[in-house]
Amino acid sequence: MTLTLPSQRDEAWRWTDLEALRSAASVQSQPTSIDPSALMLDLPGPKLIFVDDELDPRSEPGRLGFMKLTFDTEHPLGRHTSGRYGLLRVLDHGDSGDTIQIVHISAGGENHAPASIRLSEDVPVSILETFVGTGWANRMTRFELDRGARLMRSVRLLQDGGFTSLRDEVTLGEGASYSATYLAAGAAGTRIDGAITLAGEGAYAEASGALLARGSQRHDTALVVRHAVPTGTSRQVWRSVADDQAVCSVAARVEVARHAQKTDAEQSLKGIMLSRSATINAKPELEIFADDVKCAHGATVGELDKQALFYLASRGVPEDEAKALLTRAFVADALERVGEENVRAAFYADVEKWFG
Repeated sequence: MTLTLPSQRDEAWRWTDLEALRSAASVQSQPTSIDPSALMLDLPGPKLIFVDDELDPRSEPGRLGFMKLTFDTEHPLGRHTSGRYGLLRVLDHGDSGDTIQIVHISAGGENHAPASIRLSEDVPVSILETFVGTGWANRMTRFELDRGARLMRSVRLLQDGGFTSLRDEVTLGEGASYSATYLAAGAAGTRIDGAITLAGEGAYAEASGALLARGSQRHDTALVVRHAVPTGTSRQVWRSVADDQAVCSVAARVEVARHAQKTDAEQSLKGIMLSRSATINAKPELEIFADDVKCAHGATVGELDKQALFYLASRGVPEDEAKALLTRAFVADALERVGEENVRAAFYADVEKWFG
């Protein structure tokens, strides 16, 4: 497929590092020595390993099935995944309590993979995804949650180089719950692109993340939460940390339909610049057509608290260590939303490695 990319003249793409994406796609693919078992946690459930967009024979898929997927999508990156082999599974009560672990290893060049997952009524499932390697890893995933289903998703973006782009499309039925937490702590550029639709009354959606960037690295997040019916609840919590000449950008929008009364939606976008040459963009948006709602948004960008740094210095804490302590506390707002203790511990270990 010819590599066709969006234009930065499009408002939704103006902060995306498309040149980094093109460069990552042109890197020659090479054999990789990454050990996927070192990235897996000791949790029950299927363990999937993708090297580029091919399922590795070391995988333990359990009851998961695969077939050819073709997405009818106009999304400029998502359409590259159409027509390839991907994950397709209806998860039922036999999968309750499982944590599906997926390790995506990129060996260079470009690779694309679609996935479609549906959760049956009242089924709880967790998914942990980890992206490593180099090159351009492009993924499009569709989630459909039936009545009362609960999905907790955790995504670690840890590529050593290149670019990682995600397009996530989620539809929630009545009383369903979707909670996703992202951590961008690798050296690659990223684009997190999501569309979450609360299509059933009483549904709950939460999207949170921590973006850590240094050097000339750029992270970009574009997320839309659509309240299509009454009594839905959504939360968006994003924390950005940028050092050197790095750029972190978050554009988060809430759309409330005219008849979606009793909607409860909140957005919190905050950023810290560790150097004056860094850039953080925060763009919260509310588009509300209903009149009986509770919606709030906020965005702040600044530097580390000088009084707090002075206090730690007066207690003998070195400056670099003090900055790291305050920054870890800052991103904890987003990462504490990971529900599984050992998954949350893995996220914090990734943060520690970034500071190290």
